[in-house]
Amino acid sequence: MSTRVRFAPSPTGYLHIGGVRTALFNWLWARKTGGSFVLRIEDTDQERSTPESKQVIFDALKWLGIDWDEGPEVGGNFGPYEQMARLSVYKEHAESLIQGGKAFRCYCTKEELDAARAELKAKDSKAQFRYPGTCRTRTDEPDRAFVIRFKAPTEGSVTYVDRVFGEVTTPNAAQQDFVLVRSDGVPLYNFGAVVDDMLMQMTLVARGRDHMVNTPPQILLYQAFEAKVPEFAHLPMMLAPNGEKLSKRHGAVNVLQYRDDGYAPQAVLNYLVRFGWSMGDQEIFSVRPIAGASVPSLVESFSWESSGRADGKFDPKKSLAVQFEHMKSPELMPDDEYVARTLPFLEKRGLTGLDAARVKQAIYTVRPRATTFVDAADRLDYYFRDEPAMDDKPTRKFLVPVHAANLRGLAELLTTVDDWTEANIGQSIQRWVEGRGLGMKDIGQPVRVSLTGRGESPDLFQVLFVLGKDVSIARLRRGSERAERAQAAPPKA
Repeated sequence: MSTRVRFAPSPTGYLHIGGVRTALFNWLWARKTGGSFVLRIEDTDQERSTPESKQVIFDALKWLGIDWDEGPEVGGNFGPYEQMARLSVYKEHAESLIQGGKAFRCYCTKEELDAARAELKAKDSKAQFRYPGTCRTRTDEPDRAFVIRFKAPTEGSVTYVDRVFGEVTTPNAAQQDFVLVRSDGVPLYNFGAVVDDMLMQMTLVARGRDHMVNTPPQILLYQAFEAKVPEFAHLPMMLAPNGEKLSKRHGAVNVLQYRDDGYAPQAVLNYLVRFGWSMGDQEIFSVRPIAGASVPSLVESFSWESSGRADGKFDPKKSLAVQFEHMKSPELMPDDEYVARTLPFLEKRGLTGLDAARVKQAIYTVRPRATTFVDAADRLDYYFRDEPAMDDKPTRKFLVPVHAANLRGLAELLTTVDDWTEANIGQSIQRWVEGRGLGMKDIGQPVRVSLTGRGESPDLFQVLFVLGKDVSIARLRRGSERAERAQAAPPKA
């Protein structure tokens, strides 16, 4: 049988960055082996599950480029792929276990179990309450609500070989008669997951290490159904910088927050894969194979043998560093993609209707420094305005009367440059500066502020080239006029 893996999130809010790491590992394995990646929605928490949260899952995975072969919006041969649409399936399989003597109806009320729990605690405050087996051998069927419990074996053990953690053995004495289906007919996690994974023919279940506690009872269920047990791979945890469980208070754990903050999806995936997997000292990967690329692709490189067991601490600075490597590399981030991802952030700044070709012409000036698409949009802003927004501090410092004549003279010089290239612009300005006994340091900042409104920018010759001849001359003339009208900055004390 070909590889079949799944990602089964609950639609109860945003898609957590840790969940994406789980999806990524499964997707990589499916793509590497030519298998199927299945998306299944586990929406049995009806109090918190919402259609909006389900859509967030779809949107986040699509943004990341994690495509699914079966599941909602795609279909497949093993649907439906949402658990609340499969209640009759769970009922049928629970009844088959009851008929086979492997499960039973439990009529104990919550109040009765709470009383038993309190009685145990009164005797031994440290004792762990276990279902006492009250209904395990019960033969009557009273007309009242019941749950369905698994009749867990009390002897022997469960052993499996984890693809990450190796051989794991759990004595059956550590299990109890756990609930399979609630009184309302909705399955609990272990039962729903096993029935679905069994019927959808999953060959490998890869998930976070926190699920290792669920694996032994799930294997018992597979055995009770006389079904083939899939392989398991448990991934080390993603922790907050202080070692706690990663949550919103530690930063951006909502995947779509990264989109809104201007991250590249492939950079997010590149950073996430390093939690639980490595390939020597290699840090930067392409997500999919790129012809002739000098960096390895995650799909081609991924293997379970290179997976580690140690939990990792989320590092926002490292995440941003990986993002920067993708942003500045035309190989990993081609110009057309760079433009397409930057345009929405330019639009948010009020720069609508921009020509993509014009934006593309300017990209090379910001690539060496822009860390996100938000940052890139900010650095590109002044190219596309009729007038640049003038930062107050550099304007007051550099657009002063002493620089007015040079700005005016440089504007006139540029009217004589016919072939508007960086090289010609640079050569003309250098000759003009040297002919006046000046250096670029004498005119650089007044020119920069006149052109961009800022005290920092890319190389001036690049800025002039991208702005174009007419715009550059007009801005230098306006800078000269502003300088003439300005009061000289007061001397430093």
